[in-house]
Amino acid sequence: MSKASILIVEDEALVADDIARMLTQEGYTVLDIADNAEDVLKILDKKVPDVILLDINIKGGQDGIELSSALKVPFIYLTSYYDQHTIERASKTKPAGYVLKPFTNKDLMVNIELALKKTSEVKVVHAESMKIFVRKDQELISISSDDILYVEAFDNYAYVYTSDQKYMVSHTLKSIQEKLEPFGFVRVHRSFLVNYEAIEAISEGFVLLNGCKVLIGRSYRRSLMNILSLL
Repeated sequence: MSKASILIVEDEALVADDIARMLTQEGYTVLDIADNAEDVLKILDKKVPDVILLDINIKGGQDGIELSSALKVPFIYLTSYYDQHTIERASKTKPAGYVLKPFTNKDLMVNIELALKKTSEVKVVHAESMKIFVRKDQELISISSDDILYVEAFDNYAYVYTSDQKYMVSHTLKSIQEKLEPFGFVRVHRSFLVNYEAIEAISEGFVLLNGCKVLIGRSYRRSLMNILSLL
């Protein structure tokens, strides 16, 4: 039985093949192999791995560190770079591991298992509600974070939805996510952030919140399912 599925992002074909062979021997499923950011994103639109092994020096206009901002599953850097500048850039992206080349089979397996364990233990942290202010016409309206059902991205703006109101705010979804995550909000799509406590049902392609359907992105579904308490 396969332990987990792995996406390999590596620009050296021989190295990628060696890693794939190693993973297969250990019982993992190699989901796919890519050598550039564009191909990785295309793969992730169709299939979602449990872990991504990410080389920093890849082909194309983006390196692995730049690509990491678009990844919604645990990723482990595989690299021969260990200079201070690279390490500082990489650490800001919060990788699940950082493995230096050349590495042993054991080095890789330990990092993968730690990444999988860390993911399985992720739970939603719901602090007390926060009072926030949003602009409506010429006024600043006070609302509680508990009253927000979901937030939808719109270019560099976002719409904040409550059960009976819709507010436009001049912040990106990413910046709103950073503020609301401690209060039980989870990202379920590149364009949607939802209040976990407001979720009434989850279907194949959407979550239901107070009668509103919000899309679940394919690459976000696994992380959402990991935080559910199932009977």
